Amino acid sequence: MDENRFQMRQCHDEVCRFRFPAPVAATAVDCPRCGGPTERAIEFAGRGAPAQQPNSTVVLEALLDNIRSIYNVGAMLRTADGAGLRRLHLCGITATPDHPKVAKTALGAQEAVPWVGYANALDAADSLRQQGYELWGLESGPRAESLFAVQTLPQKVPLVLVVGNEVAGIDPALLERCSRVLAIPMHGVKGSLNAAVAFGIAVYHLHYGVPA
Repeated sequence: MDENRFQMRQCHDEVCRFRFPAPVAATAVDCPRCGGPTERAIEFAGRGAPAQQPNSTVVLEALLDNIRSIYNVGAMLRTADGAGLRRLHLCGITATPDHPKVAKTALGAQEAVPWVGYANALDAADSLRQQGYELWGLESGPRAESLFAVQTLPQKVPLVLVVGNEVAGIDPALLERCSRVLAIPMHGVKGSLNAAVAFGIAVYHLHYGVPA
C-alpha cells in the first residue's frame, strides 16, 4: 500500500544536493533547503514491525503521574505499544489519548494501547496494590538502584513501572508505595534524562533485557 512506501528525493542543485524522504505519491516536490526542484532518487518500503517477543513472561504496565508534556505522553504511548505493555494508568495532569495533540507523537499508538485515567495517582496505586500489582518507581534518590542491576522480574504478580513529573519527579507519597526504585546511571552534567527517553530505556530493558 502507498502509505507504507516512500521515496528519497534529491535536489538538482549540485551545490545544495539536499536529500530527504517524501511520500511515494509526491511528484513536484521543492527542496526544503533551497527551494529548487528535486528528483526521485529511489523508492522503498517503510519500516516493518519486528517479530521479536519479550524475553520475560512478566506482565508489565506503567503509571504516568502528572506528565506535563503532551508530546512526552505521545512518545510514551508509542513506546508502550512497541514494548508490549499491557496497559497505561494516566494520572493527574497527564494527557489522555483522546487529547488531539497526543496523536502528533503517538502516531496511531494512542488507538492501540489500553489505558485508564485517574485524577489522583495515590488512588490508582492503592487500587493496583489491592489487586495484587507490584509497583516499581523510576526515580533517582537514596533508595534508587541501577536499572541495569535488575536480574529477575516478578513472575507471579503483574508489575507497574511508575514515572513522575518531568521536573518534580514522583510524588513522595507515591514513591513510598513502590516496593523498588530504579534509576538510570548518568555520567554527564545533567542528573536525569527526558522522561519519555528514560521511560523507553526502562520498559525495553525490563521487557527484553532481563532474562525470563
